[in-house]
Amino acid sequence: MAFDPFADEPRKTLGAHEIGQDLSMLSVDELDERIALLEKEIARLKEAKAAKENSRAAASAFFRLGQG
Repeated sequence: MAFDPFADEPRKTLGAHEIGQDLSMLSVDELDERIALLEKEIARLKEAKAAKENSRAAASAFFRLGQG
């Protein structure tokens, strides 16, 4: 078993990414995972925004048709 000089420093398990958090303790692989996670979340947010914009446009068109 190899000696671990950092064994006394417990490393917190990192859950969700927090905006502005210290990134110095993350490995390149962990950073890549965070980037992929955030890119998926951005895509999800854009889809939700588009759905809301489509709903708003449909409602607006419906109520405009009723005015006349």
